[in-house]
Amino acid sequence: MSTPPAVHDDDALHSDRALPSDRPASPTEVLRQLTLEEKADLLGGSDFWHTTAVERLGVPAVMVTDGPHGLRKQDGEGDHLGLTASVPATCFPPAAGLASTWDVDLLTRVGEALGRECRAEGVAVLLGPGVNMKRSPLCGRNFEYFSEDPLLAGELAAGLVRGVQSQGVGTSLKHFAANNQETQRMTISADVDERTLREIYFPAFERVVRTAQPWTVMCSYNKINGVYASQDPWLLTDVLRGDWGFDGLVVSDWGAVDVREDGVRAGLDLEMPGSGGLGAQRILEAVSAGTLAEADVDRAVLRVLNLVRRAAPGLAEPLTVDAAAHHALAREAATASAVLLRNDGVLPLAATGGPVAVVGEFARTPRFQGAGSSQVNPTRLDDALGCLRAELAGSREVTFAAGYDPQSEETDAALVAEAVEAARAAEVVVLFLGLPASYESEGYDREHLNLPATQLELLDAVADANPNVVVVLSNGSVVAVEPWQERTRALLEGWLLGQAGGAATADLLLGRANPSGRLAETLPVHYLDNPTVGAFPGELGHVRYGEGLLIGYRWYDAHALRVAHPFGHGLSYTTFGYTDLEVDVVTDGPVPVVDVRVTVTNTGDREGTETVQVYVSDPEASVQRPEQELRGFTRVHLAPGASQQVAVRLDARAFAFWHSVLGRWTVEGGEFGVRVGASSRDVRLAATVRLTGEDVRPPLAPDSEVGEWLAHPVAGPVLREAIAGTGFEGMLDDPHNGQMMRAIPLVRLTRFPGSPVEESSLAERAAATNAQAQP
Repeated sequence: MSTPPAVHDDDALHSDRALPSDRPASPTEVLRQLTLEEKADLLGGSDFWHTTAVERLGVPAVMVTDGPHGLRKQDGEGDHLGLTASVPATCFPPAAGLASTWDVDLLTRVGEALGRECRAEGVAVLLGPGVNMKRSPLCGRNFEYFSEDPLLAGELAAGLVRGVQSQGVGTSLKHFAANNQETQRMTISADVDERTLREIYFPAFERVVRTAQPWTVMCSYNKINGVYASQDPWLLTDVLRGDWGFDGLVVSDWGAVDVREDGVRAGLDLEMPGSGGLGAQRILEAVSAGTLAEADVDRAVLRVLNLVRRAAPGLAEPLTVDAAAHHALAREAATASAVLLRNDGVLPLAATGGPVAVVGEFARTPRFQGAGSSQVNPTRLDDALGCLRAELAGSREVTFAAGYDPQSEETDAALVAEAVEAARAAEVVVLFLGLPASYESEGYDREHLNLPATQLELLDAVADANPNVVVVLSNGSVVAVEPWQERTRALLEGWLLGQAGGAATADLLLGRANPSGRLAETLPVHYLDNPTVGAFPGELGHVRYGEGLLIGYRWYDAHALRVAHPFGHGLSYTTFGYTDLEVDVVTDGPVPVVDVRVTVTNTGDREGTETVQVYVSDPEASVQRPEQELRGFTRVHLAPGASQQVAVRLDARAFAFWHSVLGRWTVEGGEFGVRVGASSRDVRLAATVRLTGEDVRPPLAPDSEVGEWLAHPVAGPVLREAIAGTGFEGMLDDPHNGQMMRAIPLVRLTRFPGSPVEESSLAERAAATNAQAQP
């Protein structure tokens, strides 16, 4: 075996360009030539953003960098908190906005653009997307996450990952797992039962891993049930690799490593950033002491080497970037991200007419992205005020009043007076409100759901002067909109729309584009209605996920709570009708497949896009299940009067639950509801479907309740025969006390005086019954 020529050019080693992909040694061959010290070094970064090179074997350092809604490649050594400058890059809408598009194909195209920009800058891996659930509306990082629903988050993130990786650049799916708050994020223990993890907090990760195979997965800071994610073998090996088939590298979040050798053993491959050799030293000491097998080290090293090799072709051939084309794509994404929450017909604004008063500093100085490690330095930045003036030049007068200072909590009477004067003189007021950057960021959680009091005072003053008020919101996470939304004629949820958000907002307000965004999270009436009250952000180092499966719309449905705007809601400048629902069982049995078809008609006078949502209910389950769950969706674009049949395929997971006793997914036979509509609370058509499923009764045991024995198709008749004519038969069937008696474990009932069933026979009977019941 020949040894690759050594590389002596330090600049080449630490540049962002990898060596050519045709280097002679494979990762396995390189592994055999590494010393133990070199192996340990490879398992940590060489600095904040680079892996470690091995000069003598021609292994280069490659660069990873923050995202995920834009490339954040920092100049110089950089940092993880966004405190130093980064190279210009296209700033797309953050995940809170992109999620409201419900458009997988669009996210794939955004991913392709992100991949090209990474290739142009010599970046091997873009750190994102983040698919953690929006458990609480107060999570400070919600702007960076997609949804409260795992199916929607997983589908959208998978599209983004496929797009980025199609350009020869890797992604890092994060933060695995249960990273749902910023308070004590590096030490908190998220205490969650396995069924809730499997059904709510894991599926988005699972869907991306199974369908898009991200090059890397980033572990979270927090503990899960008392074990740090960075050193949890069940999480990183059993579930991620064993159950889902992940074949890539696991990297730590920056500073997430607790005990380095435990992480290696558990399946954490790469520690970032570099720890100045401390992590490597711990690995060497653990191998020397026999507490860490060198085979575990080799396994992690091979994954690092595979990542470097995987990145080499793309890094060897940088791509060029069409900044104008990417800005146009950012504008398209921003347009699709905004959600029209209410509109009495005031929108779209006419091209001609009286003065339009634009009020609010955010119209002139947009807040277009979140704070923290995802801040992007945009290639250009549109503002809504300038775009509205340009679009209406010569046809309608556009005035402006700042109204408030986003950096101040104090009302400025002069600014309010100026805004009131502009409102009185206008035909319509477009009022830009939102959250200052200080309200939401990586590193801390929000204190409340409210807009700043100064802005609400401004709204009241402006609405008193002119009732024709349209509000445009700029916020990365939900805000309370009641009762003040009643003072508006239209409300456009703009989220954070990236660098082209100003032009997109103008397009929507003026009807150049038809709103198509749909909420990816519920807007509650009150914070106190949300499911995490009393269990967020936790206490004494623990946060208890006591709401279980019932997060987001699942909670509001279960408690029949009124919401300000439901999950999936969004208005259009046209209307859509639903007819001819068809539900067909393609495959029955334990792994069913069901096709849902419906005809959608544009019943208005403008072309537009509708998002068809399919929810499934299981009204007679043997376990507690949500009232309904999103199980599929699709989008359809229609001209006025046009109709189209759309189809959504539901696989077995659409009907399954995680069986905590059997330890697997299972479909319980019976009748399921299929609901099709425009939001979780706007169901247009419904049907039922009966599926065979499987018998999910747990195996019988001596300590199974008498009722379980009696209900069993094999054991029940035998037990009935044994108790026939005895006092036990009467007790068990008694209309008043029978329920109590049937809840007694059979083994204990055998000890009652006069029992017709002997305890010594139960184990044998249970084993024979279970064997007979096997399919």
